[in-house]
Amino acid sequence: MMKVMRYDPFRGFERMARRMNELYKTLAPEFNFEGSTFKPRVDIFEDDKNVYVQAELSGIKKEDIKVTVNDDNVLTISGEKKYEKKSETEATLRTERSYGQFMRSFILPDNLDKNTITAKFENGVLNLSIPKIEPPAPKEIEINVN
Repeated sequence: MMKVMRYDPFRGFERMARRMNELYKTLAPEFNFEGSTFKPRVDIFEDDKNVYVQAELSGIKKEDIKVTVNDDNVLTISGEKKYEKKSETEATLRTERSYGQFMRSFILPDNLDKNTITAKFENGVLNLSIPKIEPPAPKEIEINVN
């Protein structure tokens, strides 16, 4: 059975922006090719029983994270990384970290049980565990030929 993969036309651009950012980091540290929006890095891997999603969300409170799965098997991790001033008289000298609202979405295959996903947030990493199930067999209806 062939899997349907959605094409992301900006995937290559993100990789190029990260490389350009690293290249110019020493020349002009205040310039950022990636923009100022926060986009958490995500790892997805599997074993025989589960698919695992790990999202790097350092500096974010658990209350500011939302995880959902819709009827189309789209897993969405969203939230906000907030900038908090220490005091009203604080003056920013340099900002390299990104802040703001974020949303990452992934299409889950049909062989996962989206009703029993477990989530744990520890040390700035969101860990999702999604159990695998046997996909339902294709329904076959026999037609009588007269």
